[in-house]
Amino acid sequence: MEDSDRSGGSAPDTDEAPVPDADTAITQLYAVHYAGLVRLAALLLRDESVAEEVVQDAFVALHRRWRRLRDPAKALSYLRTSVVRGTRSVQRRKQVARRSPHELPPDAPSAEHSAMAGAAGNAVVEALRELPARQREALVLRYYGGLSESEIATAMKISNGAVKSHTSRGLAALRPVLEPWS
Repeated sequence: MEDSDRSGGSAPDTDEAPVPDADTAITQLYAVHYAGLVRLAALLLRDESVAEEVVQDAFVALHRRWRRLRDPAKALSYLRTSVVRGTRSVQRRKQVARRSPHELPPDAPSAEHSAMAGAAGNAVVEALRELPARQREALVLRYYGGLSESEIATAMKISNGAVKSHTSRGLAALRPVLEPWS
């Protein structure tokens, strides 16, 4: 009878439970332990929204590495370790940010450039004030408002040709005044 029991259709006796697939196992872990892991991270970070991100990152990392996990029974321990390490990483980044001086990006204009641009802008505004009203309106609508000729014509209630004429005359009048700034 021993031979028939061994060769029967039943599964062999093993001490190991079948290993669930990653999705099922992670879903179960998430349902049972997510809130506790967030509390752990929040106590370490004092910021619940960042704590939630750290815990979510830990679950994502576990899912990615599920097949390489030696003992799925230790998945919760892996998650706790990941959460603690994640909070440490966040704290290190915050410390570095606090210690680092706020530097301008490398392509930021210099103070001199900004001052010159401000002065040039003031010169443009002053030169525009000296133009006749229609020329000033056409130029402002075109270059500051970004309107097309037909949109300017509609706004000013004039023809497209008149817009071209006012714009051309206004630019011609501005050129000599603004030439030193170019």
